[in-house]
Amino acid sequence: MTESPSSLKTLFVYKCLFALTFWNHVSLSVENELLTPASYTFSEDGSYQKVESLPLMHINRYQSSFDWVVIQNTTESLSLSEITNDNVKKLIALLSNFRPGSRLQNLTLTNVSVEWDALMKMIQTVWHSSIEYFNINNVTQLGDVKGYVFDYSGTSMKALAVKKILITDLYFVQDDLYRIFADMNIADMAIVEADMIHMLCPSYQSPFRHLNFLKNDLTDFLFQKCDNLTQLETLILQWNKFESLPKVSFMTSRMKSLKYLDMSNNLLRYDGADVQCQWAESLTELDLSSNQLADAVFECLPVNIKKLDLQNNQISSVPKGMADLKSLEELNLASNRLADLPGCSGFTSLRFLNIEKNSILTPSADFFQSCPSVRELQAGHNPFKCSCELQDFIRLERQSGGKLFGWPEAYVCEYPEGLRGTELKDFHLSELACNTTLLLVTALLLTLVLVAIVAFLCIYLDVPWYVRMTWQWTQTKRRAWHNQPEEREAVLQFHAFISYSERDSLWVKNELIPNLEKGEGCVQLCQHERNFIPGKTIVENIINCIEKSYKSIFVLSPNFVQSEWCHYELYFAHHKLFSENSNSLILILLEPIPPCVIPARYHKLKALMAKRTYLEWPKERSKRALFWANLRAAISINLPIADQNRCGEPD
Repeated sequence: MTESPSSLKTLFVYKCLFALTFWNHVSLSVENELLTPASYTFSEDGSYQKVESLPLMHINRYQSSFDWVVIQNTTESLSLSEITNDNVKKLIALLSNFRPGSRLQNLTLTNVSVEWDALMKMIQTVWHSSIEYFNINNVTQLGDVKGYVFDYSGTSMKALAVKKILITDLYFVQDDLYRIFADMNIADMAIVEADMIHMLCPSYQSPFRHLNFLKNDLTDFLFQKCDNLTQLETLILQWNKFESLPKVSFMTSRMKSLKYLDMSNNLLRYDGADVQCQWAESLTELDLSSNQLADAVFECLPVNIKKLDLQNNQISSVPKGMADLKSLEELNLASNRLADLPGCSGFTSLRFLNIEKNSILTPSADFFQSCPSVRELQAGHNPFKCSCELQDFIRLERQSGGKLFGWPEAYVCEYPEGLRGTELKDFHLSELACNTTLLLVTALLLTLVLVAIVAFLCIYLDVPWYVRMTWQWTQTKRRAWHNQPEEREAVLQFHAFISYSERDSLWVKNELIPNLEKGEGCVQLCQHERNFIPGKTIVENIINCIEKSYKSIFVLSPNFVQSEWCHYELYFAHHKLFSENSNSLILILLEPIPPCVIPARYHKLKALMAKRTYLEWPKERSKRALFWANLRAAISINLPIADQNRCGEPD
């Protein structure tokens, strides 16, 4: 009769449970519903043909029973725990039934606490069974460690893994312990977290291909001058106490097949002494991360290495010309002290470089030019200084075609503080700010333009003239101060100083002077023709006359703005206006002055005419009486002049 897969499964589990309750000679139990068929195979007509073996059975020491025949025919992997002196004999009896050829291939024992002899008998029993992969976790050896003659013949075992061994015997011959494991003729062995301080060299040519001694207390004396590990390909010595890199190299020199060596998390140093390193020529992968290696490590590396891990050391630079690793393809220099990207002069085949978490502020932009074979560069998580120098590196990323691993998240500004946290892709500076030559040329051009503008304004506004006049004013005042002390106390002598162009002199002599000096009141005018003192310079006479006059009358006309001396007189009068904070200027517009004829240097005249009221000479005679009245009122003042009879007379 043909049964369905579900009914077969139910029937199979029922038969297993029946067997477990029937046999009572083994005190072990089943847990966690592990009695489940792995798969089913059906014929073409749908009938059941074969049930594959169960993948895993986990058993501990709590009371129950099972038939070893059931386990032998249904289980490939078995996990047992809580092995003690009380049940170890039953376990050995059980394991002795797994003859070579049985389906059980994987065995895991956890929490084993037995005597030394029992432990050895248990391992010896497994050695001659069908088990290929044997794992022992949390082993406590009780009693004394004694010599044991181990039979290595006739085994199916391929790999042994022992984790966490506690040896309670403090005084024993170490060879009795280490020799058992050193001479095992299997391919793979791992002894981890066992506080192991040494391991013997095998007594004969060992078939070991993979050895893992993770987290022990092994030192530089391991496998020195050992010739019997010629088939070893992988050696893991992570988290031990190795200190000398040259001694590690000597250890590998006789391992003719060694390809991978893990020496990470040790205490390795190399100071570049005269001791030469000698590595296995077959070694292609080397992990030296998390040690105390500095720049000199590049003098002590395998010449045929392809993958090299030097992260988390004390390397500050990669010396040029020191290392010639032509086969090196992958280099990890993360978490060191490098300040720049290394060159590839000694690494012509380099394809992958990791230089994250170093001290690189501004990476070199010519990296890919010196390293044309590099396909991937990991340079993120460095304290980048976002400046002009970094702009070239940012452009390098755009040109690299995605060779920067982790871009853009891992590439962030650290300095300056104002840009901290800004991704490099968002950092931009103008070409002008970063190109020194362009900046200098631009600054020079701007300076030339500025000089040209200043020169033009100086010429247009007659600045040199004003400077010269200021200098003459200052010098004249200084000479007057030192040479004529009596003049410093002199009072005003004139009501007004008259400034006019020689072309307008007829109007001044025929109209202005007669009407002011000979009319009502006593107005004394200062005129250059009669009041300038011979022997003094014209500038000194102008300054003296302006200083001794209460007012300054300027007769404005197109002729006035064309006169150089009129300009001097206007300048000095304007200077007095501001220096003494007085209202001393009187402007008479004799003739209209078109703005176009006023020179640029007369900007003060333009300002005065725009801001101050001036008297305009009327053409109609009927209005001239009012003109003279207003002019007299503008210059009206009582001067402290002793001789009033001089009024109206020339000096």
